[in-house]
Amino acid sequence: METPIVLLIQGMLAPGLMISACGLLLLGMNNKYSLVVNRIRLLNEEKRKIFHQELIDEIDSNRLSNIELQISHLIERISLVRNAVFSYSLAVALFIVSSVLIGLTLSENTPGFDWLIVAFFYGGMFAVFMGIVFAAIEVWKGYRIVKIEISEIYKPVD
Repeated sequence: METPIVLLIQGMLAPGLMISACGLLLLGMNNKYSLVVNRIRLLNEEKRKIFHQELIDEIDSNRLSNIELQISHLIERISLVRNAVFSYSLAVALFIVSSVLIGLTLSENTPGFDWLIVAFFYGGMFAVFMGIVFAAIEVWKGYRIVKIEISEIYKPVD
């Protein structure tokens, strides 16, 4: 026969595992956020250097256009990373609430929170799903930005 404390720990384990999983997802997204911000800063620095030249030739003009296009895509990309981070953070909050409610229900022997616990847990799972959708779209956008960068390098020069 299981003791109430064992039941409490078992009941709180699933949300706890999801909190840990979301922490790993957040770590990866924060790393992507830093990389995208750094790339935007580098492109802006390159743009400023070109603007400070006395004479801007056709190659520099093409590069400026390419930089502007990349920056516009990077801004879209960083908003997707922000949305993924927000979704994962919301999921953590929902899993914490469901875990606390499980603890209250099992320790106080007060039924009636079951539907609320399930709602918070499913809400957390939905938030994780939305974070994954945002992350997948962000990866696709990152691929498009690399294609823009490479298209300039391999563009035939007249």
